[in-house]
Amino acid sequence: MTTLKKGDEIRVIAPSRSLMTAWISEDSKNLAVKRFAELGYNLTFGKHVNEIDDFSSSSIESRVADIHEAFADANVKMLITVVGGFNSNQLLKYLDYELIKKNPKIFCGYSDITALSNAIYAKTGMITYSGAHFVSFADPNFKSFDYIWEYFKKCLCDEESFEVIPSKEWSNDGFACDQNKRVFVEKEEFWLINEGEAEGISLGGNQCTLNLLQGTEFMPNLDGSILFLEDDEEAHIATFDRDLQSIIHQADFEKVQGIVIGRFRNQVSMTKDILTKIIKSKRELDSIPVIANVDFGHTWPIITFPIGGLVKLSAKIGKIKLEILKH
Repeated sequence: MTTLKKGDEIRVIAPSRSLMTAWISEDSKNLAVKRFAELGYNLTFGKHVNEIDDFSSSSIESRVADIHEAFADANVKMLITVVGGFNSNQLLKYLDYELIKKNPKIFCGYSDITALSNAIYAKTGMITYSGAHFVSFADPNFKSFDYIWEYFKKCLCDEESFEVIPSKEWSNDGFACDQNKRVFVEKEEFWLINEGEAEGISLGGNQCTLNLLQGTEFMPNLDGSILFLEDDEEAHIATFDRDLQSIIHQADFEKVQGIVIGRFRNQVSMTKDILTKIIKSKRELDSIPVIANVDFGHTWPIITFPIGGLVKLSAKIGKIKLEILKH
């Protein structure tokens, strides 16, 4: 894995929503810029990040150009996305994967960026990352930002393997909400659904976005993988169930080694009992470990983890251990 060092140039790109999206305030942008500077990184911006159209995005040509320029620039060590959205899969047929493969860099984002992260890994073999956006660094609440930074650093900056530990407290509210009205829930442990042990390649991210890749050249091979799956508040129990079933129908799903499910938004109304019923209804999952309620997805804070990296999962009664392996 490539590591990020102080002084490195990080390029902000907007392959989904624009930096000019209405809810991203100037104060948020300034705080994120300040945080990167305080942490010792040289932050630069793609030429087209401030373009915005009727879809809170920009043209395919503009978004692809910023990605290509960042990969071609030898000074850029990392690409970080502004935020998620809905349309990054529009770019997949237009990316120069040979350029990307010849100039490997850290590529990080989550939510809609799942389409790009998994496609780039599938087409080039380059490890990408599901984790903090540029706007994640604008969270003014240290309760959540400290955890975001801890796992961003462990995954992207440090060379040692690390264990993922549940956050001490989490919020269903985005950082853009009124800080005086945010509600933090005390530490919740991971949920054990199926016992077992597994080691494999981490793939996935946002489940409904990953499903957009099925049947295409951009879907990564699931053989030997541990799937990380989550969804946002637009999902509900039935759609999560059928989207999971859709992945199970992949021809190579039988070689999946385990599943790690991200924390659900309150609006989904998912409980451990309901999720257990969903998992236990699928015979294909009987022999693999499954855990849930892990800090990634659309609650706050989140970890950063690799797409294409090595992960070890031990799921036993009384002890769940999730490790990101670097060696």
